Amino acid sequence: VCVVAYLGLFMLCVSYQVDERTCVQFSMKVLYFLLSALGLVVCTLAVAFAAHHCSLLARFTCESSLDSCLCKLPSSEPLSRTFVYRDVADCTSITGTFKLFLILQMVLNPLCGLVCLLACFVMWKHRYQVFYVGVRLRSLMASDAQPQKA
Repeated sequence: VCVVAYLGLFMLCVSYQVDERTCVQFSMKVLYFLLSALGLVVCTLAVAFAAHHCSLLARFTCESSLDSCLCKLPSSEPLSRTFVYRDVADCTSITGTFKLFLILQMVLNPLCGLVCLLACFVMWKHRYQVFYVGVRLRSLMASDAQPQKA
C-alpha cells in the first residue's frame, strides 16, 4: 500500500502526456492499477486473519510460565492446542492490549482497502470512460456564429 502511495505521488510529479504516448506513463498506470488491486486483496486478508485471531483470543485461557504466556483453547475444540507467546511477562497484555491492537487493525484495514478500491475505480474510469468536467463553450459558439441558410 505504501508503494502504491509513492507511485501515485510520483505520477503526480511527472508531466502528463496526452493520449498516453509514452511507454513509461502507460507502464506506471498499469503498475499503479495492479498494485492497488493487490493492496485491496492484502487488506481484505489482513482483516480476515485479524478477525480470526481476535475470535481465538476471546476463547483462550492463559497462564504465565517463566518469560512466556501459554494460552489454550477449551478441550472441547477440535483444534485444541497451546499457543505460546514468548517474551510476554503478563498474560493480560495478550488478552487485553493485543486484542485491542487486532480490533484496531480490523477497523483500519478496511479503510485502506477502500482507498485501494477507489484508486482502482478511478484508474479504470479514466482509462475506459470519459470524465466530463465541464462544457466546451468554444465549440458551441463556433457553431452559432455560422450563418443559417434558408
